[in-house]
Parts: sequence; C-alpha cells; structure tokens
Amino acid sequence: MTLDKLPTDQMAQITEVDGGSAVMLRLMEMGLVPGTPVKVRKRAPFGGPLELKVRDYLLSIRAHEAQKIIVEPQ
Repeated sequence: MTLDKLPTDQMAQITEVDGGSAVMLRLMEMGLVPGTPVKVRKRAPFGGPLELKVRDYLLSIRAHEAQKIIVEPQ
C-alpha cells in the first residue's frame, strides 16, 4: 500500500521509498526512511498535500510524493 492510500489516523511503517534518486533522497532527508512509523493526520481537499506525523514532528508532503512511499499498516 502507498502512503497516499493510508486512511487518516492509522499508523503504518514505511517499508520502501520509490521514485527517482532526487525525490527519494529528498524524502529520506525529511526522515521518511524504511522502518519509520508514520501516520496521516490530515488531507487537503482536491488531492492537495498530506500532513504526516513522523516520529515527534509534523511534516507536509505532496500527494504525488506520498505515492512513492510504500507502507505496511499496523
């Protein structure tokens, strides 16, 4: 399952970050690395950004970036 499909307020663990090397590097620099727990807190309407809870901070990423992150729901 990709992160953009994860229901709001459900925990998951990142298993893989896909995509080109520049996108992958940017997401991993923001802390979205395999093994990290993540939760989608909010979704902007019309396919806008997602607000994520990653470790002890909040992070917003674009929906098309969330499609590159493979997660396993917990």
